[in-house]
Amino acid sequence: MLVIDSATEACSVALFERDTLLDGTYAELGRGHAERLVPMIAALPDRGRAARIMVNLGPGSFTGVRVGLAAARALGFAWGATVGGYHNLDLVAAMARAQCGAIAIDVVMTGGHGEWFFQPFAANGNALAPLASLVPRAVHEQAQAAVVAGSEAAAVARHSGAQALTLRPDARAFGLLGREAWRDTVSPVYGRAPDARLPV
Repeated sequence: MLVIDSATEACSVALFERDTLLDGTYAELGRGHAERLVPMIAALPDRGRAARIMVNLGPGSFTGVRVGLAAARALGFAWGATVGGYHNLDLVAAMARAQCGAIAIDVVMTGGHGEWFFQPFAANGNALAPLASLVPRAVHEQAQAAVVAGSEAAAVARHSGAQALTLRPDARAFGLLGREAWRDTVSPVYGRAPDARLPV
């Protein structure tokens, strides 16, 4: 299974044999995912070829999400592979639980236009509320867990006193996600309504 993650400032790929990580690469790029992603995949064993491809569907960077989806769909077509996906905050929550154990966790990731993506997770990993894109003040009001994880974790923790885990999704950690978090529908998750409006 090939896992592709380019939805945030980080870009990562990983190759799994069942639940075993064979190889993977992680880099915090900020920009330039389109130029780096395919070479990262090509550097994997057998050039990353796999029977299944899983890709981060977002929310995150508009361009990063589209780059990952385009690569997954193209490789899936070329290899005859099954293509599926997973959500950004689900993986970050799983990574945080791997560090802290079975406790409630708030995940806060950088969004667009000054907003943050926010979602609380229970100790068993289930989401307690739908994903929301909120201004920071609203996140501070809603965040209640003792642990906050994500790219904006430190900013939230300074306000709430929670333990901060500054994490970005990493394809090499995909094995932490339960099968219930796998998505068969490969559609981008943007997390907020589009800014553009059609003329009336």
